[in-house]
Amino acid sequence: MVDPAIAAESDAAELAVGGAAAGAPDPSLLQITYYTDPLCSWSWAFEPQWRRLRYELGDQLHWSYRMGGMIPDWQRFNDPLNDVSRPVQMGPLWYQVRTFSGMPINERIWFTDAPASSYPACIAVKAAEQQGPAAGEHYLRQLRAAVMVEGRNIARLDVQQAVAHELAATQSGFDAKQFVQDLESPAVLEGLREDLKDVRWREIGRFPTLILRNHTAQAILIVGYRPYDALLAAVRQLAPAVTLSASIDIISYIRHWGQLTTREIAEVTQETPQATESMLAERATAGELQRQPIPPTDQSLWSLPQT
Repeated sequence: MVDPAIAAESDAAELAVGGAAAGAPDPSLLQITYYTDPLCSWSWAFEPQWRRLRYELGDQLHWSYRMGGMIPDWQRFNDPLNDVSRPVQMGPLWYQVRTFSGMPINERIWFTDAPASSYPACIAVKAAEQQGPAAGEHYLRQLRAAVMVEGRNIARLDVQQAVAHELAATQSGFDAKQFVQDLESPAVLEGLREDLKDVRWREIGRFPTLILRNHTAQAILIVGYRPYDALLAAVRQLAPAVTLSASIDIISYIRHWGQLTTREIAEVTQETPQATESMLAERATAGELQRQPIPPTDQSLWSLPQT
């Protein structure tokens, strides 16, 4: 069951949000700290809303990620809300998330090659962040897609390294060799410890969790998967001065993100994934888009044709 919550947070301590502007406070500026885990299916399901919000707010929004360490190992993991304490029980939960959210998710990994822990994937994200926040975010996205869409075990070192090389092939600023070296860096392990310390101190037990803070340090805590309208309502409550994009052009939106699932595009078309898939297929036939089917789903990954 989905049990999202939204509540005000009274703590006024500063958040270390990457890219925060210096100088006088901007009433339209919003800072978000996003607590997540690469193996969190609800966080993957939340990507359509999260990407749309960032695109619509543009430079008015700054954010950073904290890794949650959701599954230390299967001896210490227990999710009583969803009745999950063994790997095979995670499969039906992922199926539920896929059905509810519409995002493509491959739950079969929990029956064929179940990840033993989410800590290795969290460490891998922190290693990517050594090359900057953007590198960390690109790697987190690629790592999520590897497990959620492709059914690859991201707890394995060889998979983490393969994902790094795949990212380096599309992101010129990402160094896969440096990533491999940073995986063993004490600074990376300390970075994860700091994230986990923050998670425990704030008593965050579910992902995704977002802390939104405005220029006066007022804050709202959002826990769990939320629809876009609820997310936008929280933003407007904290920062009424924010302005949104007048409209979203699909080609520009795909160009901005590089690659999107059908469900992510349906978030902005406000059509069903099935109707959106048909519309995008027509544009692919016309040569405007490049299509990569996601078996066994009826969705695809969409990008612009390579020139």
